[in-house]
Amino acid sequence: MRNFTPFLILLLFLFSCKGGDENTTTRKESRRKPEPKYLYGICIDSLDVVEGNVKKNEFLANILQKEGVSYNTINYIDRNQRKVFDVRKIKVGNKYTFLMSRDSVPQAKYWIYEIDRTNYAVFKLTDSLSAWRGEKEVITEIEHVGVEIKSSLWNAMAEAGCDASLILELSDIYAWTIDFFGIQEGDSCKAVFEKKYIAGDSVSFGIGNVLAAYFKNNGEGKYAFSYEQNGRKEYFDENGDNMRKAFLKAPLNYRRISSKFSNGRMHPVYHVVRPHHGVDYAAPTGTPVQSIGDGTVIAKGWDKKGGGNYVKIKHNSTYTTTYMHLSKFGKGISQGCKVKQGQTIGYVGSTGASTGPHLDFRLQKNGTYIDPLKFKSPSAEPVKKENREEYKKHIENLMKILKEH
Repeated sequence: MRNFTPFLILLLFLFSCKGGDENTTTRKESRRKPEPKYLYGICIDSLDVVEGNVKKNEFLANILQKEGVSYNTINYIDRNQRKVFDVRKIKVGNKYTFLMSRDSVPQAKYWIYEIDRTNYAVFKLTDSLSAWRGEKEVITEIEHVGVEIKSSLWNAMAEAGCDASLILELSDIYAWTIDFFGIQEGDSCKAVFEKKYIAGDSVSFGIGNVLAAYFKNNGEGKYAFSYEQNGRKEYFDENGDNMRKAFLKAPLNYRRISSKFSNGRMHPVYHVVRPHHGVDYAAPTGTPVQSIGDGTVIAKGWDKKGGGNYVKIKHNSTYTTTYMHLSKFGKGISQGCKVKQGQTIGYVGSTGASTGPHLDFRLQKNGTYIDPLKFKSPSAEPVKKENREEYKKHIENLMKILKEH
C-alpha cells in the first residue's frame, strides 16, 4: 500500500489545481461588464422606459406635459422640428416612448414617436434640444404557402394564416388572366414570398415582394415570376410573357353575369328581340366600376336609347369600352379627361331601361362590338431576348420550390 501513496498524492494535487483554474476563470467572467442595452439607437442602461399609445383627442402637449415637459420645450418642438416630423400629424393608436432619468425626481430625457412600424422620430428634451429620424432594422425571410380552394381564395388563404396583403397582391398579379369571381372548388394556389419582421420581434408586420406563384384555375395552371426589367419589377410566366395585359379581366367585383353578349335577345323592358352587344354584370347599387385600361373619356352623360348614365373610354386606336346604367359618375370624370387602368369611373346603378342594378359593359374593336368574355387581351412587353437566359436561371429555383410544395 505504501507504494501507491505518492501516486495518490499526485492525483489529488492535479485535480485540485484543475479546480482552481476553473474558479479563477469563473471569477474573471463574473467581472466582465454586461453588454449595453440600446433602444432607438440610445443607450438606456441608466434610463427607465415608459411606453404609451396616442389616445383619442390627445395631442403633443397632453402627452408631454404628463411627464413634466415644460410648455416652452413643447412649443419649441412644435415650431422648430417640423422638418424632422410635424407633430400636428400624430395619429391615434400610434406608439410613443419616454426615456426617463433615474433621479429622485425623474426627468424626461427623450420622447420617441413611431411614425409607422419601421420609422420613428426622436426628440431630445434636455440640454440642446434636437430631433432626428430613425428606422428600425427590418429582417426579410422567404416563406411559401399552398392552398386548395373550397369557397374562395380569401377564405383559403385566411385559413392558412396568410396576411390579407398577400391575397391582394396575388389578385393584382393575376388580374389580367384569372377572373377571381369565377374561382371554383378544386382550384389551388401556391406562392413564394417575402415576409418582413422587425429585428427582435417574432410577429411579422407585412408582406414584401411576391417572388413566384402558381394558380390552377379550371384545370389550367398559370405561373407568375417577379423579375426586374428596364428598372421596373413586373410578373412574367414561365415562357417570359408578361402577366400584365392591356386590359383588366372585368371592370368590377360582380355577383353574377345576368346577361351575355348576343345578336338577338329579348329585351327585359321593351319585350322585343334585339341585339345585346355587351355583358351585364349584376352587382349592388354603388359598387365601384373601374376602367379596364388606360385611356381617354370620349363621352359621358345620359344615353337616350336606354343606357342611362354612361361613360365611354377610348383606350387606343383599336379598342373602346362603354359602361352603362351607372348610378353616378366617378370623381373628376369628364369628357376629355385621362383615366388609368383600375381607376373608378362610376358606380353601379339601374338608370335608363333597367330592371335592376347592374353594369352593361361593352367592348369595341375597330368600331365593332365584340364579346368581352371571349376576348383575349394582348400582353404587355415580355422578357427581352437579351435577358432570356438570365430569366431562365432566375426562375429555376423558384419553380422547384413551387413544385415541391
